[in-house]
Order: sequence, then C-alpha cells, then structure tokens
Amino acid sequence: MKFRPCIDLHQGKVKQIVGSTLSDEKNSAPETNFTSDKPPAWYANLYRKDKLSGGHVIKLGPGNELAAKEALSAWKGGLQIGGGITSDNAVSWLEAGASDVIVTSYVFNRGQVHEERLKKLAGSVGTENLVLDLSCRKKDGVYHIVTDRWQNFTDVEVNKASLDYFAEFCHEFLIHAVDVEGKAGGIEVDLVDILGNWGKKPVTYAGGIHSLADIELIKTRGKGKLDFTVGSALDIFGGDKLTYSELVKLN
Repeated sequence: MKFRPCIDLHQGKVKQIVGSTLSDEKNSAPETNFTSDKPPAWYANLYRKDKLSGGHVIKLGPGNELAAKEALSAWKGGLQIGGGITSDNAVSWLEAGASDVIVTSYVFNRGQVHEERLKKLAGSVGTENLVLDLSCRKKDGVYHIVTDRWQNFTDVEVNKASLDYFAEFCHEFLIHAVDVEGKAGGIEVDLVDILGNWGKKPVTYAGGIHSLADIELIKTRGKGKLDFTVGSALDIFGGDKLTYSELVKLN
C-alpha cells in the first residue's frame, strides 16, 4: 500500500474539483475547491524529488495539452497520463514522457464495452503501459463504471467478473469513487471492500479521503492491497486535513 500523487488539470491549471460537478455544458462551471498558483511542473518536480512514482496527471476536459506535457517533461517516466486518451494518441503521450496511459471513455460505447477498441489500444501501447480507469458511481445500490467526465453511467458493474475481464488488457487500475470525489468527507467503504477482496493487480483508490483514519481504513478493509491518492484534503492543494509530508513518510 502506498500513496500515489496526482496532478488534476482543468483549463490549463492545477485544480481540485468536485468530480460529480464536471459537465460538458458550455456555461456550466464545475465546483472548484482549489486553483493553484503553481505550474504543473512544480508538482511533478516535488513528486520526483520525493520518489513518489506511479502518480497520475489527469486532463479534465480540453485546454490541458500544454500543461500536461509540462508536467510529463518535468519527470519523464514518472507519471501516468489520463483524459481523452485513444488508440490514435496513446503512443504520442508515452513519447512525451508518460510512464502509462489511463483510459476509460474510449473503451465504452453506449454503455457497453467496446472490445475492439480495448484490444486495439492494448495492442498499440502494450498491456504493461495501460491503466484502466474504472471510476464508478452507485446506482440502485450497485457500483457502475461512469464515462465522459463521469457524467454517463455504463451497464458495467465494478465486481469480480468485470475486474477479471479488464485485467486481461492492462497492468493496473485507477478507480475513483465519484460520488465522494473532491468532497473530503470520507471514503466509499463498500467499494474499498470490493477492490480489496479482488486484489489480483495493482489498484489505486481515490475519493473522499480526509484523514489518516481513512487511510488506515483503506489499509484494513482493502487488505493492504490498495494504493491511494489524496486531493482536496491535502495541504499542497489548499486542504487542512492532511499534510503532504506525512503521506510521503507513509511510503
């Protein structure tokens, strides 16, 4: 179990956003907890200095290409990249310095897995460079994978069968509990249980972490098999509940 850092980009800036408020509507602005006055490279260099490998850069919508490349250039091979990744551009992001590409929406179509795209993507970058983002929300008491900036529910549940299936195409998972993402109000314990009981490949859990007690809960309920990322609660993102330095020490 280890801390995985993040760099979330929105409109070219490092931000922390309440995930469920992201929208494609032109006049709709997401609920933003924090906007940094520091460039993406500042965070990438910080993570590189502290040897926090396996973190991720996420492009939340358009207008983030240059900012993402700035972060990747600051630590070549040290950060994953997600947001708008397809089989057409995935290799170029690896060439730009990403260690892995993270994909969700591209491998779904009308709520179903688009297996042809999934196979093409895995073939173009190799399963060893592919991370699948199975971020999810609860619907009728069941966690469903959501796509398109977490706006659209798919018909695919997050469970042992789906994790087994997707594991054939990638080497790890990133999974946000979208309903609590950005709220720093506690984790989705039910989701942690599902992921911890599976535990066949590396999984990074994100969403709602606001204390060391939450991290300990992920460790126990996740059976020590889950990594974690922290956003809005962290002091380097304007939070007052957890310090970056104490999470570095955990690693």
